[in-house]
Amino acid sequence: MTDQYVLDLEEVDETRVAVVGGKGAHLGGLSRIEGIRVPDGFCVTTDAFRRAMAEVPSLDDRLDELARLDPDDRDAIRTLSAHMRRIIEEIAVPGDVTAAITRALGRFGEQGAYAVRSSATAEDLPTASFAGQQDTYLNVLGPTAVLQHISRCWASMFTERAVVYRQRNDIDHRTVDMAVVVQRMVFPDASGILFTADPVTGNRKVATVDAGFGLGEALVSGLVNPDVFTVRDGEVVTRTIAAKERAVHALPAGGTREVAVDVRQRERPALTDEQAVRLVGLGRRIEAHFGCPQDIEWCLVDDGFRIVQSRPITTLFPLPVLADGDSDRHVYVSVGHQQMMTDAMKPLGFSMWQLTAMVPMVEAGGRLFVDVTRRLASPASREGLLEVLGKGDPLVRDALETVLGQDGFVPSIPDVVPGGPPSAGAPPAPIETDPAVVTELIERSRTSVAALERDIRAKEGPALFEFLLEAFEEHKRVLGDPLSMQAIMAGMDATWWLNDKLWQWLGEKNAADTLTLSAPDNITSEMGLALLDVADVIRPLPEVLAFLRDAEQLEDATFLDELAKTAGGGEARDAIEAFLDRYGMRCVGEIDITRPRWRERPTTLVPVILDNVRNFGPGAAGRRFEQGRRKALQMEQEVLSRLRTLPDGDWKADETRRMIDRVRTFIGYREYPKYGIVSRYFVYKQALLAEAERLVRDNVLPEKEDAFYLTFQELHEAARSNRVDERLIQRRKEAFRSYRALNPPRVLTSDGEALTGEYRRDDVPAGALTGLPVSAGTVEGRARVVLDIAEADLEAGDILVTVFTDPSWSPLFVGIAGLVTEVGGLMTHGAVIAREYGLPAVVGVDRATRLIRDGQRIRVHGTDGYVELLP
Repeated sequence: MTDQYVLDLEEVDETRVAVVGGKGAHLGGLSRIEGIRVPDGFCVTTDAFRRAMAEVPSLDDRLDELARLDPDDRDAIRTLSAHMRRIIEEIAVPGDVTAAITRALGRFGEQGAYAVRSSATAEDLPTASFAGQQDTYLNVLGPTAVLQHISRCWASMFTERAVVYRQRNDIDHRTVDMAVVVQRMVFPDASGILFTADPVTGNRKVATVDAGFGLGEALVSGLVNPDVFTVRDGEVVTRTIAAKERAVHALPAGGTREVAVDVRQRERPALTDEQAVRLVGLGRRIEAHFGCPQDIEWCLVDDGFRIVQSRPITTLFPLPVLADGDSDRHVYVSVGHQQMMTDAMKPLGFSMWQLTAMVPMVEAGGRLFVDVTRRLASPASREGLLEVLGKGDPLVRDALETVLGQDGFVPSIPDVVPGGPPSAGAPPAPIETDPAVVTELIERSRTSVAALERDIRAKEGPALFEFLLEAFEEHKRVLGDPLSMQAIMAGMDATWWLNDKLWQWLGEKNAADTLTLSAPDNITSEMGLALLDVADVIRPLPEVLAFLRDAEQLEDATFLDELAKTAGGGEARDAIEAFLDRYGMRCVGEIDITRPRWRERPTTLVPVILDNVRNFGPGAAGRRFEQGRRKALQMEQEVLSRLRTLPDGDWKADETRRMIDRVRTFIGYREYPKYGIVSRYFVYKQALLAEAERLVRDNVLPEKEDAFYLTFQELHEAARSNRVDERLIQRRKEAFRSYRALNPPRVLTSDGEALTGEYRRDDVPAGALTGLPVSAGTVEGRARVVLDIAEADLEAGDILVTVFTDPSWSPLFVGIAGLVTEVGGLMTHGAVIAREYGLPAVVGVDRATRLIRDGQRIRVHGTDGYVELLP
């Protein structure tokens, strides 16, 4: 029976979220799946909710007040949300709504027992589960009690946990409505939760069943430990049977209570293996219907299963989409962990990187991955791949070795036929140690960027995209320049040689860290020093300093013009402009073209400039560079002197000097190709934003930044057709919001298993955090946990702790004493610049930003690769 305020479950499906909320929509969809039994019932619609809320005229003001609260101000949220709940619970359910609910209860049995359950419109969605955020009431008896509990469900829209959840997920309170599901109560022998994918490893081939006696509230509330069954390929592969001392049962007069389980029954399995397998079979049907892994609440009644809820498992990392008909297993390695940008990327960002990368990449969860299955499968290429990746990040190697240890996951294939093309990653031929090589490579890159800037100016519309596709080929040609690859490998090989040989011959750990201090031609370290020079210009200008400290008044669009109006502001502006001319294309997460560049948001630099003014004196850049150069020279002289006293000492000293010359010639160039890429990216971005502005003028796009939620190919099509699917853009925005909350794994398999790897070391003190040593030395100081560079507030001697650093973070390096990151490898940017500046650094420290408290004293062992937490 159709009604504005009440719809039977059989009348709705997952397309009706706006009317019956996420839970109601999913239950309606479940009831339509063959073989799935859902308790009968109906939904009180969002129309009924809005009708009732219209009786609360003060609600709008309270919503305005709620929106202004900081999500971290829990006391204010608790007080206001409690007040809103009281108001809603005290209003009478409008008469027409009451009549519709009473009629529905008459159809299903007026005096029956019911479960009354909240169903918000932003609940049980693929991108936001809202699990446990609103209320459920069991064994509700009679129409009066049902109506009372419907009001309570409406009020649970404003539980403290629901309010905070919405605020943290950027969901406007006004965009969410509340429906209520009313179902015939089920009195089960056993109940629990089924995950159709392993919620810990992410493996989609494995299902887990948690089971206990009585109602499922005992498990959900943590009252008892459940029995746990792991099912794979139609078979229980592991089971853990718990001692279930308590259960929750329904009371004859309504409501529920905890009861003690008969001591003779406590260790009896709540399910048989056959029942667990049958339940997983039902779960696979539900998963296939909804198109993604599900978190399912179930009840067992007389050997038959009832499904009382199903929601997406939103914590799983998404999988790359396989080509039609591809049933092979695949192993993927994270690109973000190599590029020091593990944040989610918007579609234009990842599609541009795919089009300009040297190897094919696939997208999952807004991140990019490389499929390494074939290289792992071939014995000839496997060890080389593991060695190269392991040198950069031992955790990646460990994760890949874990996959290789799983019988049959990676098939073995014959080696590449001799005489065939060399495998990707084969070492380039060596080159002579000649600084002119680096000079030539830098000039080649500058010439290529200048040609791009010149040739792109007249391009617009579809012609722009055709031009860019050609420009991407030039991009890859420059990036894959054999001479460039030779120079990069020359510096890296010399670094590894020095570390290996000087440890073997002299017992010197990570000697190259000191020998590479203040190496020439390092564009990234030069950037950090250049911002010290900007601080030198600004330091003696009091009105400029006052202007910069008034951060709330600074707007990017007018910042430099307003700065010039202050006394001395013209000089300050010229210094910042000169810096932006050389480095303005950089930003945090710069491999994502959609990220705002420093040239677009120059105020981003203000906190770092002010820190430099406060923490350093005039001429600091020159002094720091010279100190590093002298320290490297002193180390070289000491090492060579000690080597000459050894057997074959003259030969060892001569070889070491040759390698020192080689590393100092080439290691700085390691940073330049990325600078060239980002320089080109800024040119691409400016052209694409101009095209997006045209689409806005033509009413194709609502806002130019909406173009970021289209892939390059889709934006190209929009320029051709002057049409865009705005619903697609909205879905992409919602997906991006959910992806931002996910932590990408270093290695991902097509089964969904997400692996981060482990350090298998026994030389780290108890309680210390293990990582990869990338820059020698030991330092003790105050940890500053910084997740956003714009919020960095550092003092001299602080140790920076963050998730990852890319070149845009290097201006902070001049003022810190040490570095700890969650992501990184021996030759990634943060490691290179830490060595360049002589900062003890440990990278690849799992969960460092959560295990180290901001302000805590720590000791960083950059030589041995661990971090001590001090009292």
